[in-house]
This record gives sequence, C-alpha cells and structure tokens, in this order.
Amino acid sequence: MKRYPWLLPIFITAIVVSGWAQSPAAAPAARPQQAQQPPAPIVSPEVHPDRSVTFRFRDPNAKEVMLNLEGAKPQPMQKDDQGVWSITTAPLEPDYYGYSFVADGVNLVDPSNSLMKTNLLFQSNMVHVPGATPEVWDTTDVPHGVVHHYFYHSAVVGDDRDYFVYTPPGYDPTSDKRYPVLYLLHGYSDGADGWTAVGRANFILDNLIAQGKAKPMIVVMPLGYGAPEILRRGFGAFREPSLPRRNMEKFGEALLTEVMPQVEQNYHVLAGRNSRAIAGLSMGGAESLYVGLNHLDHFAWVGSYSAGGLADDYNAEFASLDSKANDQLHVLWIACGTEDHLIEPNRKFRDWLTSKGVKHTDIETPGMHTWMVWRRNLANFAPLLFQSEGGTP
Repeated sequence: MKRYPWLLPIFITAIVVSGWAQSPAAAPAARPQQAQQPPAPIVSPEVHPDRSVTFRFRDPNAKEVMLNLEGAKPQPMQKDDQGVWSITTAPLEPDYYGYSFVADGVNLVDPSNSLMKTNLLFQSNMVHVPGATPEVWDTTDVPHGVVHHYFYHSAVVGDDRDYFVYTPPGYDPTSDKRYPVLYLLHGYSDGADGWTAVGRANFILDNLIAQGKAKPMIVVMPLGYGAPEILRRGFGAFREPSLPRRNMEKFGEALLTEVMPQVEQNYHVLAGRNSRAIAGLSMGGAESLYVGLNHLDHFAWVGSYSAGGLADDYNAEFASLDSKANDQLHVLWIACGTEDHLIEPNRKFRDWLTSKGVKHTDIETPGMHTWMVWRRNLANFAPLLFQSEGGTP
C-alpha cells in the first residue's frame, strides 16, 4: 500500500484548527425566550347606561393626553400603571359626538374605534350616544331614501368634483311625480359628504317624512369650494377678504350653471323658485345667504345655520335686497348656537335685515359651533319647506 507521509502535517493542522473552533466547555443551548403576551385590547369608547362615556387610549410614553370632545373644552385624561389613559364624561345628550386625543400636542385618532368623522383637514372619530327612544337622526325602521354620488368636471372652477343627491322613499325615476329640492351646503373643511356621513341628513329626512312632518323632497349636497385653494390656506384664509368672496362667487356660479341643470335634467324635480330651497352650515350658511338672497328668482326658501364668512359690508353683498323681498321669500331662517363664536356676526346680520325691512326668523339655541346644533337646525327647518306658502312652481 502506497503511503503519503506528506499528508500527515496537513491532517494534524486540520485537527488543531477544528479544536480551536469549539470552546473547551460548550455552553448549554440557550432556552427559547417566552413570547411576550400582547396587551389586553382596549374598549374605547364605552357608552354607559347613564349616557356617560369612557374614552381610553394606550400611550405609556406620553406625558400628557387630552380628550377633544365635540361641544366641550379639552379635558385631561389620567394614566394607569399599564400606560392606558382614560376619562369618563358626565352624561351626554343623545347624539353623535366627534372626538380625538391630543398626546403631547399631537392630534390622534382613537385606534380602538372604526367609526370615523370625515373631514378634509382634521381626522377624528365619532361616538353614538343613544337615548331612551330614537332621535330624528337615528336609523329607525321606516322607509329609507337613497343617496346617490355623482362626479363631474367643473368648467367654472376648473377641477373634477362631486355632489350627493338624496331621493326620498318611494322616488321612482319612471314615474311622472315630481319633487321640490333642497340644496344643502356643508361647512369649511367638510367634503360634499359632510351632511350624509356626519350630519345624517338622509336619516333626518327619512324620519321626518315617515312621521308626516316634512314634505317628501330631493336633497342635493354639492361641494362648497368655488376657490379650492381656500382649503390650503387653512382658517387664516378668512382674514383675506378677497379669497372668501371669490370662493362664494365661484361656488354660486357652479351651483346655478352646472349642478342645478344636471339635477333638473336627471331627476324628476319641480323647477320653479317656489319649489327650491337653499340652506347650509357655517361657510355653507354664508353661501346659502349669499346665493339665495341674491337670486330670489331661483329660491323662495333660505336657511342659514351658524353662518360664517360673510363680508361686513352687507349693503355691498346684498345690494338689491330690501323689503320687496318679503313678497318672494316664504322663509328666511337664521339660526346660531348661543355659545358659538359666530353668534355676534349672526346677530349683526339679523339687525341689518331688520333695518332693511326684510322679514326673517331668528333662532338661537344652546350650543357651540357643532354638528349637534346643525342636526337640530335641519330637523327644525326641513318641516317648514314647501308647505302651503308655495310648494308648486
């Protein structure tokens, strides 16, 4: 047998190197770490039988967390030893409330709640506090209308935009029956869906119609920005008089020349001024006054909820408005909450109307600049529309 003595050094070296690769006393295999248990899920919001609500938010590293609840001042929350912040409110009136958390100055949504409050500038959630009996904005077992969503290109504004249309229960596109129309306008920072997604206008109309309190009507909810750049400027845009004015002018032009013709072509509507109403909240309240009172040949019913954004020179804004309008207006309804920061401008405008001899209905109710006020405004305003004063063309 042939021998290879030159392989011996290589073999010995391999054994030595292999020994170096192992520790003299191998450490015992590490035990697998026990998996950490996920934190218990949080219930938030929790609505109690007395209509108080507990809000909870997990943030163990936050130094301060506040609850921003619609209709109330910011309130501090308390942290437990698990890093969960919580607060329980006093009993609330039955309604839908928007809210968010502010952790160390940062606005945050509630990750435990999937019910969102839609808005173009601010993210927040909603909580429903039910009453002992259903409210007019609640979903009830009555015939329901249908909400349609439309998109179109606006030549007036120069963008693609949308609007929503509510048709009442029993509306039949193949029938010859025609309906009056309410043009219902949203506020600043809302989208065209504000009145359905948050204001619950379709449920309010469903319930009022089922109770025989309101005439069956079509409700059109257009996008309220005639100058969309007003959104990019934030609320500071209203300190620049030219921009809010252009926003209203272009919105009015788009409504009159684009949205209204489309609605009257696609739906069975009564086209006369006696069968058209316009109303809105906040920015939309100012738009309803500006468009409605300057176009009494189109609208006989005008409503404003917490109007904001009207220029102070009413004589210039409403140059042709005087006591002769009383023969054309069936209802001019101006409402605002008494705790609303816009209450004084609304009172000032009502005083000006009085000085011009223009009849109007003044409504002041408790409340701030909130949807809780505006839902009630719509619920009280809609039954006035298209009654004996002029529901036909």
